[in-house]
Amino acid sequence: MTDFKRELDDLIVIVAKEGASDLHLTVGGHPTIRVSGDLIPIVKKPILTADDTMGMVMEVLSEENQKLFLEKKEIDFSYSLPEGIRFRCNAFFQKGFVGVAFRLIPIKIKTLVELNLPEQLAEFTRRQQGFFLVVGPVGQGKSTTLAAMVELINHERAEHIITIEDPIEYMFTNDRSIIDQREVRFDTHDFSTALRSMFRQDVDVAMIGEMRNPETISTAVTAAETGHLILSTLHTNSAAQTVDRIIDSFPANQQRQIRVQLAGSLLGIFSQRLVPRVSGGLVPAHELLLNNTAVANLIREGRTPEIDVVIETGSEEGMVDLNHSLAELVSRGEISAESAYRYSFNPKGLDRLL
Repeated sequence: MTDFKRELDDLIVIVAKEGASDLHLTVGGHPTIRVSGDLIPIVKKPILTADDTMGMVMEVLSEENQKLFLEKKEIDFSYSLPEGIRFRCNAFFQKGFVGVAFRLIPIKIKTLVELNLPEQLAEFTRRQQGFFLVVGPVGQGKSTTLAAMVELINHERAEHIITIEDPIEYMFTNDRSIIDQREVRFDTHDFSTALRSMFRQDVDVAMIGEMRNPETISTAVTAAETGHLILSTLHTNSAAQTVDRIIDSFPANQQRQIRVQLAGSLLGIFSQRLVPRVSGGLVPAHELLLNNTAVANLIREGRTPEIDVVIETGSEEGMVDLNHSLAELVSRGEISAESAYRYSFNPKGLDRLL
């Protein structure tokens, strides 16, 4: 009889040893890890069977989660080892078989400096209220950036911080702040319910793992208006697209109201990409929008396409457009020009900077 727990633990040792960020298990292929953005099959391990993937997933799911997984056909969960190693996981069915993706969550929460992130992000953590978003595609370090910001607040100020996550990723230890971490389905029914409850929990700062529906967005924006600092993420590519995504998630008759609320409560939007380093590993390139009077007017008036121009011309105020960030990384020898062009939204504009 196969010891699925031991098989999985052996793979996790390889993940840690190779400095991988992800582990993928899929029927008909070798277990595969992602290192510095590249997928690498572990060919010394046998090709996985349907029994292998099902067995390993069932080994790490609680009885309640097993039932939920078989019913819903997919599930987000976390997996921890006694050594303190933690993974954010998603199990799913494909062609009738089970697949699973494990994302390694580092034990140590790195600082903004260690993550090569701009100093301006620290300024947002010192605000008493408002709405700040970290955006980008999946796997670009959004959760890691938010964790660094929460940890900075934890070390600098005495606040009541609540996180609402699905699943809980980074584990915080109280320093000057009290940090309560709530996991959807286990500590609260859903994001919206947890957010509404927050108003009765004497919360100063809330970190919302992801804004998935209009109700969550609406409650978060209201919380930002009423004296709370709200940090969250969206799977969008840029600041302008983020504003449109938020507005468009509401029915037409509510969009004017949410524009006005967002224009008044938004602090900024930080979009990031992890770009392959010339010397190996990944380095973040970013776009940073600050909500000034001009930006607030554009949001309120529905002129979001003009936000890109404001970012490009707002460097004196601290705004950063992605092309300038990429060009700076090229000039420092951190990334290649080829990588810069691959990650740019506007390659022609990048021509003028390189």
